[in-house]
Amino acid sequence: MFRFLFIIFFANSVFSDSHSDISSDFKSEIILLFQNADGGWPKNIKWEQFKTSKDAISYLKEFSAKSTIDNNATYTEIRVLSRSYTETKNSNYRDAALLGLKFILRNQHNSGGWRGSDVDAITFNDNAMIGVMELLREIKQKKSDFNWIDEKIRKKCQNSLDKALSLVLDCQIVVNGKKTAWCQQHHHLTLKPIKARTYELPSISGAESVGIIRYLMKIEQPSNEIIESIESAILWFRQSAIKDLRIEKFEIEPVQYKNKIIKHDIRTITDINAKPIWARFYEIKTNLPFFCNRDGIKVYSLNEVKLERRTGYSWYSSSPQKLLDQDYHNWKRNINR
Repeated sequence: MFRFLFIIFFANSVFSDSHSDISSDFKSEIILLFQNADGGWPKNIKWEQFKTSKDAISYLKEFSAKSTIDNNATYTEIRVLSRSYTETKNSNYRDAALLGLKFILRNQHNSGGWRGSDVDAITFNDNAMIGVMELLREIKQKKSDFNWIDEKIRKKCQNSLDKALSLVLDCQIVVNGKKTAWCQQHHHLTLKPIKARTYELPSISGAESVGIIRYLMKIEQPSNEIIESIESAILWFRQSAIKDLRIEKFEIEPVQYKNKIIKHDIRTITDINAKPIWARFYEIKTNLPFFCNRDGIKVYSLNEVKLERRTGYSWYSSSPQKLLDQDYHNWKRNINR
């Protein structure tokens, strides 16, 4: 009911003339519409799809989804609204951003972590945890767009960030006494790697761990524990690089799978000149790359993954290369000054 009344108010007061020019803060006004009563936002809303207020209101009438931090949701909207408030001093933007921030603080588990939308676990998948921590760090550092936040709330953000950082360090997977990297999801109590969706089994992640290390590298005056965490993860990435495999995408005859049409396939090709890549999942004990179908059965070759999952998920990543070639050397140079 609250959202319905707000839609009416929004349509009548802000965009009473549907043919009027769109204001510079149009995106922020649309973001206000989609904020849930708990203060958060749903994921996967493409703000650029709305060209007029009518587009957004029409879409919203048939739309309902829970708040989450998955896929950049909530913390991204808080940033946009805070920037708009700084520029316009429109208190609606400030108040909505504050509600969003309270949603984030309220939903932090005692472990120090936040859950995603798929499973109630500490979620590093798609940089969910790290995205929230980046926001909290900007607030702690009093970045210009967050000057409006009072010291009481800022202190809560600092405490929340401290808990989250401690958790990140504690979640780093140890194998045979050596720290490696992280899983996409960890249990709130045991901090152990756990399964999420059926094809996301406990593992060491060659994708999500990149964002975690980059976050740690930005910490000024890092503790010995943080330095050890980074160095260990970098070593794991060097040892886990796949150096003789190339991923090739090619067209196929269209295949219907439920509500989507698959027009391409991918395959792996042995190539001694290929640039290094990393698997999305590595077995924790053996460090072997693995894959998984929707049935939850682990396989060790991409060719054993069915077409829909083979083409519908990022099984390999090249993003660790920049981490090793540039980010690590820059970080090392800075801490040795």
